Amino acid sequence: MANLVEWRAQAFALRNISQMVRVSSRRSVAGEIALLSNLTQAAAERKVALAVALTSYLPCTLAAMEAGLINEYAASRVFEATACVSEDVAAEVDSLLAGRFENRNPPALRRLVNSLLMRVDPEGYERRRQEKMAARRLEIRHGDHGSSTLFAELPSDRAQALYAACDRDALAKKRQGDKRTMDQLRLDALVERCLGGHGCAGKPKAQIFVHIDLPTLLGLRDNPGELTGCGDISPEMARAIAFDADSVWNRIIDEPMTGLPIDLGRENYRPPSAMRKYLQVAHRTCSMPGCNRPAQYTDLDHATAWKDGGGTDKVNLRPLCRVHHVLRGEPGWTFTTNDTGTLTVTTPNGRSYTEDPTGFA
Repeated sequence: MANLVEWRAQAFALRNISQMVRVSSRRSVAGEIALLSNLTQAAAERKVALAVALTSYLPCTLAAMEAGLINEYAASRVFEATACVSEDVAAEVDSLLAGRFENRNPPALRRLVNSLLMRVDPEGYERRRQEKMAARRLEIRHGDHGSSTLFAELPSDRAQALYAACDRDALAKKRQGDKRTMDQLRLDALVERCLGGHGCAGKPKAQIFVHIDLPTLLGLRDNPGELTGCGDISPEMARAIAFDADSVWNRIIDEPMTGLPIDLGRENYRPPSAMRKYLQVAHRTCSMPGCNRPAQYTDLDHATAWKDGGGTDKVNLRPLCRVHHVLRGEPGWTFTTNDTGTLTVTTPNGRSYTEDPTGFA
């Protein structure tokens, strides 16, 4: 019964979001949903897109939510699997799903959708397979306790071949008496193949900002460091990065009381302009509250526009990722900066959100 009430409430909320889109732009609604629900901008945009799809060309999926057969996550599986086709094709698949939602978990539901897509649109399916191969990619998602996850999207045959190669390496070591688990051995085999090192001792080579306070760097304290865009890392990991002679990581040493940089580690990586480097270090991430995109991948935005007399200085400039830089121009949104450069964002409904001045938002 609890699931029934919750899932129906999710459907009701999605209908409301769809109604909001009718009177405002999708970008504006997504920005407001992101702040209201503590979501990333990307997650909010997905929720808005899901709401629009369910109330237009996926009515059977929405009906299943309202009947308490599936939740929002399961509905998103249907939406994501059909987002690559025309609304007409998606609507046909949706109609074929009617009566088939019960007792299907989200992975099983998505598999069913893909199976139906292959039958409804076989030529399109093959074209999309070719497009997927061309769009192969690798991405990283940072987690907790110094651990991150790599996601690789690539053709299934190559993925299987890569897995088989790592599995073969792992099995050979296991037969030699290695005490690591097979999962550990497979992962370490992948690291060895990519970095030419030994297991997780492979050295990363990248332009990445790592913050560590001076007492921790000297081993007098054990405060966490910060890997920009990821979050806190252990002091041991921060020190290992800071003292790695072969690393090209940007080591930022902070004064422990104020958190302001006292050394930018210029010898470790040739920096861009002094102004950009300072702002990247001071803000660390996009200034939009809740956005964790590293500042080195953002635009520098004038709080007071140049044409209105705003200066190109440390207080008037702040990093905004491209999504939030564009959002600033949407009707009803205001971005204001105080004398210390801290950003406050006000949404069209009057809610205000202030940037965390420590840079750890």
